[in-house]
Amino acid sequence: MDKDPAAAEQLAEDRHWMERALELAQLGAEQGEVPVGAVVVLDGEVIGEGWNQPIGSQDPSAHAEVVAIRQAAQRVQNYRLPGATLYVTLEPCTMCTGAMVHSRISRLVYGTTEPKAGVVASQAQLLDSDWFNWAVEVQGGVLAERCSTQLSQFFAQRRALKKQRKQATSE
Repeated sequence: MDKDPAAAEQLAEDRHWMERALELAQLGAEQGEVPVGAVVVLDGEVIGEGWNQPIGSQDPSAHAEVVAIRQAAQRVQNYRLPGATLYVTLEPCTMCTGAMVHSRISRLVYGTTEPKAGVVASQAQLLDSDWFNWAVEVQGGVLAERCSTQLSQFFAQRRALKKQRKQATSE
């Protein structure tokens, strides 16, 4: 069976932009933030990028997706982003899903699922709700293993450091 060339091309493009999201997530990790990265692409061009920044910015809404959407909206001088695709390394939470709907993101591509707070596939399927006034196409699992590994390694390092500090203070 021949593969659909358009689907293969889309997957290659999705992987390309997810690579960039992984790089952004690493920037967050280097700043002590949970490593989640996001990229907003419109017509093959990056119009917004972000990584988790709630700790450093002291802003609970500074999730990677929201940071990237804010930057994209500023760049195009419009709070609505129809035709844009949001690439993010982790399945979005409720707040970020709402931001996608309100900004009219057309397509979401995420890496790995978020079993505790993900609302696109894990805990709920909010984007499948018929009461939203905007539909977002969803593609999950792009570079999922790499996205998951990046998060797992971050938290393993954080736990090891915490354990090391605890042992140092008890000596």
